[in-house]
Amino acid sequence: MNGEGIFTITQWNEEIIKEKCEQVKTVHASVVQAYEGDMKGEGHVEFIMSYKSGISACFVGFEEFIGVIDGRRGTVTFKHDGSFKCGVASSTFTAVTETATGELSGVNLSGHFTSSESGKANYSFTKQGNE
Repeated sequence: MNGEGIFTITQWNEEIIKEKCEQVKTVHASVVQAYEGDMKGEGHVEFIMSYKSGISACFVGFEEFIGVIDGRRGTVTFKHDGSFKCGVASSTFTAVTETATGELSGVNLSGHFTSSESGKANYSFTKQGNE
């Protein structure tokens, strides 16, 4: 199954871990996202971000998604690997093996997102398992 939709960032808290020089820093960001579309629910993400400048960064993180995917309710943890360039964030994400619970148990899901505007991002995914 393939799916898509939009998520909206509802909270963003960022703290500097280490600052090397102006705009070159490592930060921790705690983010909450509300999902609409083929994924319905909420994601809580912990990102570690490395800013190369004020407009460029790379990031990794883990997200705990709580909600419904393809009519099945549960939770799953996603691993993110992404970048931020010229105001656009993009990331690939993959379900961490054996982290899904409830009706999502056994789900193998991977996808990507690209930010649009006003704290929104378009996502798409491919789901295998638990058919």
